[in-house]
Amino acid sequence: MEITVDGLKINYEFRGEGEETVVILEGWGTSIPVYDSIAKVLAAKYRVLLFDLPGFGESDEPKSAWSVDDYVDFLLHFLKELGVHKVILLGHSYGGRMIIKLAARGQEEVEISRIVLVDSAGVMPKKTLWKRIKQARYKFYKKLAGTRIAQKICPELIADWKSRQGSADYRNASPIMKGCLVKAVNEDLTALFPKVTKDVLLIWGDKDTATPLSDAQLMESKMPSAGLAVVEGTGHYCFLEKPQIFQNILRAYFEI
Repeated sequence: MEITVDGLKINYEFRGEGEETVVILEGWGTSIPVYDSIAKVLAAKYRVLLFDLPGFGESDEPKSAWSVDDYVDFLLHFLKELGVHKVILLGHSYGGRMIIKLAARGQEEVEISRIVLVDSAGVMPKKTLWKRIKQARYKFYKKLAGTRIAQKICPELIADWKSRQGSADYRNASPIMKGCLVKAVNEDLTALFPKVTKDVLLIWGDKDTATPLSDAQLMESKMPSAGLAVVEGTGHYCFLEKPQIFQNILRAYFEI
């Protein structure tokens, strides 16, 4: 289905029936089908809302580079348009970042009953000495590549160097979505964790390198009502890598 919210066409669908609605918020660059297995489990008890965030899947891109707060504002407008006022929120990676922001606001526009964070983003990685060296080297080469002499002498080398910079998510993104990603990764949400007072289930892959297990342990220690379930031998997509174990955790938590 499709709905227009804030001038953007948004791809969405409902699955299952129930008095409560579970809203699944996607990880960066993913789309609705990635979360089919999660929705199938939850739809046995709840109405499940899946949608592509602006700039993800089949939904329109935002007109400018949005911050995480802009995405949260959009989410509230989207839920209002659909008449959804009470929710259970489940977020993977970037979606988890949005949930943390929303839950910490203490707003009254939508009632959150409980939260599930799956390999959630939100903790800014510590800058090791090697990372600081790499950052300094990047800035030097970026400045060098911007000179007229370099652009005239070796334009192909410069183009090749630029194409290899940043994460795969960054390289594959459009200019606007690159701006959104930069705003997100440069914001540390650690100070907000104590404000997330709802019941929180953290589900994490112990081999996750994008958002390491230490991030989950930090969230568990700082969020007043958080518990952690670890899916051993999995990375950033624990729900895809060991779906049966992940689904059993959901069934136990939601008593399905």
